[in-house]
Amino acid sequence: MRSLLLLPLLVAQALAAPLTSPDQQLAVEVRINDQQQLVYTVQRAGKPVLLDSRLGLHLEGADLATQLSLQSASAIKLHSERYEMAVGKRSQIHYQANEQTYTLRNPAGQQMLLALRVSNDGVAFRYVVAEPALKRKTFREELSSFRFAPTARAWLQPMSVAQTGWSRVNPAYEEHYVMDMAVGTASPSPAGWVFPALFKTGDVWVALTEANMDGSFHASRLRAESAGGEYRLGAPMPVEVFTGQGLLADLEGTLATPWRVLAIGPLKTVMESTLGTDLAAPAIAFDKAKVQPGHASWSWALLKDDATVFDVQKRFVDYAADMHWDYTLVDADWDRKIGDARMKELADYASAKGVGLLVWYNSSGDWNDTKYTPKSALLTREQRAKEFARMRELGIRGLKIDFFNGDGQSMMAYYVDLLKETAAAGLLVNFHGATLPRGWTRTYPNLMTVEGVKGFEFATFEQKDQDLVAPHLAMLSFARNLFDPMDFTPVVFGDIPKIKRSTRNGFELAQAVLLLSGIQHFAEIPEGMATVPPPVKAMLQALPRRWDEVRFLSGEPGKHLVLARRAGKQWFVAGFNAGTSDKTVALDLSFLKGREAELIGDGEGPRDFKIEPFKAAARTALTMKPNGGFVARFK
Repeated sequence: MRSLLLLPLLVAQALAAPLTSPDQQLAVEVRINDQQQLVYTVQRAGKPVLLDSRLGLHLEGADLATQLSLQSASAIKLHSERYEMAVGKRSQIHYQANEQTYTLRNPAGQQMLLALRVSNDGVAFRYVVAEPALKRKTFREELSSFRFAPTARAWLQPMSVAQTGWSRVNPAYEEHYVMDMAVGTASPSPAGWVFPALFKTGDVWVALTEANMDGSFHASRLRAESAGGEYRLGAPMPVEVFTGQGLLADLEGTLATPWRVLAIGPLKTVMESTLGTDLAAPAIAFDKAKVQPGHASWSWALLKDDATVFDVQKRFVDYAADMHWDYTLVDADWDRKIGDARMKELADYASAKGVGLLVWYNSSGDWNDTKYTPKSALLTREQRAKEFARMRELGIRGLKIDFFNGDGQSMMAYYVDLLKETAAAGLLVNFHGATLPRGWTRTYPNLMTVEGVKGFEFATFEQKDQDLVAPHLAMLSFARNLFDPMDFTPVVFGDIPKIKRSTRNGFELAQAVLLLSGIQHFAEIPEGMATVPPPVKAMLQALPRRWDEVRFLSGEPGKHLVLARRAGKQWFVAGFNAGTSDKTVALDLSFLKGREAELIGDGEGPRDFKIEPFKAAARTALTMKPNGGFVARFK
């Protein structure tokens, strides 16, 4: 009897051999420890990345985290898929990973599958519970954790407490990152830390996120406490729901969690990784002719509410046409200040100039105190069908939908319903006051961008946020904008009302290339654009609408960044420096094979440009001024 009782533990240890990446650099070991807990470790090149970290689930009526036995491990197979992205750091992506699935059973005989993938750039895992004896799968807790060595460092954004802040619109992923802190430091917010989360252990970087949100599961975060450097998955706060609906996953049939995704490697590997979309579901059907990324004029960033009137919006349509941009965004209260009849007139006028109109909607019901309209018009399927048909009749190309209510399962289902139904209606989407998109741009090609960031608007409200905008932006590319598009609404060359701008014009210009957004909504107004030299305007007129490739050239979170982006045969190299002194970067531009470019950087004054010819070389040194930057365009 004694040997039979020990058999499950012995079998589990014998079958859970390390799963390695195709290049053999990454290795993941899954085992059952002495406390009968399911744990895993991650190594890269033989060195530890994650120490013993927990795995498992607690469902109502099922403990799938302790006293488990490993029944079997599937044969290792190579998972390989190719896909195309209209909005992303690369347009053509080939994802390959070694995959293995473990079948685990608890003493009650209930089973859970643990699916594990290891690619050259990271690790992903998820749980699947199809147990027929457990008809309803009601989520209680996920035990997954990520334990780092005590010497590791972290770059994390606090999660804001739900239904706090202006008009109770939190959380919307709109805080500054806490940078380069010791692991184990508690969050200043009881709500924890948001994804993506960035860590460094030794010389290895780890970016942690999740992907494949289909509306059946809540979005997760990291808990506020991380004693011993162990970060555990946390759940949304109780009020983060669509009114009267569910907070946590609760369903009949098969429960499948989102993928828990870790990009791992040198900083270049992490920055060029596409794991955040690799693990998302494939694209739904959507007319490719309507998937049109691009650039937009937008009055609200600097002119605010009073500018949402017909005459001003008509001027911004003219501005978009002059800049060769694709869209004009008409913001909140357009329904009251302009109305349907004049919006149809504006849309027709814009169409004649080759510009599409985007309009704003308030997503909310009673979960916040916002007054902006149209409000409460998208809460039911019937309402949405009516509104989307109306938008098509007016000639509207897409919607900016604002003021959501956190990360509960019912709220995630609301997002997914909106994405599916706008796709069916042929409308593009931009979510604001919103969650992290978690790979949705692969699954829903009509999703152009998502705010989910402390964006430029905050730098127009208070000087303290303006003063932090350079290091904030230099952090975002390493985390928030790493896998998903981000609607920061960049670029101002002129003045900001009642605010002293802290960045140089080269820094502002660089944002147009460094920040990734399917539709880039530019904050600058016609008066500010009129002040720039013709080559600057020409560069903004000629910006590609989508990117085919990215190369990380230099950078450090919160300090500086230099990237190369390719569109077709054309390369752009851009960088900015968030430091308080000059920053000289050594760049390897050998891939450009001596090609010549026009380089636009900072002149002597903070509003001056310097425009000069530039030739790529294998060893190239460039110096960026404090809060400055540059863009080089290689034809």
